[in-house]
Formats: sequence, C-alpha cells, structure tokens
Amino acid sequence: MTTSPLSAYDVLTTTRSVRKRLDFERPVDLAVIRECLEVALQAPSGSNRQGWHFVVVTDPELRAAIGELYHRSVASYLESEGSAAKLFADSPERASVQHRIGDSVAYLGDHMAEAPVLVLPCVTVGGALSAENQAGLWGSILPAAWSFMLALRLRGLASAWTTLHLVYEAEVASLLGIPDTIRQGALIPVAYPIGESFRPAARAPLDDVLHVDGW
Repeated sequence: MTTSPLSAYDVLTTTRSVRKRLDFERPVDLAVIRECLEVALQAPSGSNRQGWHFVVVTDPELRAAIGELYHRSVASYLESEGSAAKLFADSPERASVQHRIGDSVAYLGDHMAEAPVLVLPCVTVGGALSAENQAGLWGSILPAAWSFMLALRLRGLASAWTTLHLVYEAEVASLLGIPDTIRQGALIPVAYPIGESFRPAARAPLDDVLHVDGW
C-alpha cells in the first residue's frame, strides 16, 4: 500500500488517540493491518525474545462482545475520581481539555464495537505477573504497539490507545481463546479517520518535566 508523504516528525507528532473521528462505515483491508504489523515486528524487545502476539478481531459478534465489556469498564471509569474528565478541575485552561477527552472516552465506550478492526497487542508471560518491576515485560510489547499505530497513521488510518478493557481481561481472553500464559497490553480500535486535520497536541513545557544529571 502507498504511504503518505508525511515526514517522520509529522507522524510522531500527529499520531493521536482518535475516538470521535473514527469512520465506522468504511471497511479496513486486513492486508493493511498485516503490513502495519510487519512494521511493528521491527520494534525492540527484551533480550530479543520477541514474545509478542497480536490478536486481530474483525468478526462482528466478537467485536460486539468486546465492545459491551469495554462499555461497562468505561462507565465505571468515568464515575471514578481518576477519570480524565475530572482531572485538573482547578485549572480552567486544562479542565476544558480534560472535559473534551472525557466526552471522547464516553463516545468510544458507546461505539467500540463499531470499529471495523480491533487489535490487542499481547505478550508472553509464562505465569503470574511478578510483583516486582514489570518495565522489562511491558517494554517488550508497548514499543511494537506504538510502532503499529505510527504505521497506521502513515497509511492514512487512525487508531486509539486504551487499556480500560483490562478490567475484563479474563473475559476477553475467554472470548478469543487467549492462553493463560499470554497477557494483553492494550486494545486498539482501527478505522479510517473522518477528516485529515491532525496536529501536535498541547503539552506542558519540556522544562517542567526535564531533569538533567538528577531530579
């Protein structure tokens, strides 16, 4: 498939979590998903284990079942104090942005099942998750998942990063036949976007989070 003329900088700064602007009517060719996953397989993994797996869901009934679980989790999340819509309530500038994010999260919660493709990046665990630092484990799947989203952007598709379904990880695993030795890292709906006007997001200044030679 032909990719867009976007520069690496453009792709890195304009790949957004798209929720309200996913086109649920336009089909997505599985060949494009495969092409983007081939890119994802070039990401690093701990000790080069390559213990990743990608579950691609296109079946309408499976998407509906996952969408229902996701809807339930989103409803609980939006009621919680940690909800995006409730963060930075004392900052007029940031509160309005957070409210918009909360609205878009709610929208995706209502429409997840309508995304033509759902992708679940997974990683081999081999047993129960360690109570110790898990950076090495998740660092062996999350870069690949992000590379997948960047590859989608370069090919004119949109996606969203979410982990809210993990409240029902066992139920999703049962639906899809995912073995006990495999853990899910994210749920990524994929669709063509409505419109093309993606731009860098507003972020706090670098100097607020930069620490050189110590905290």
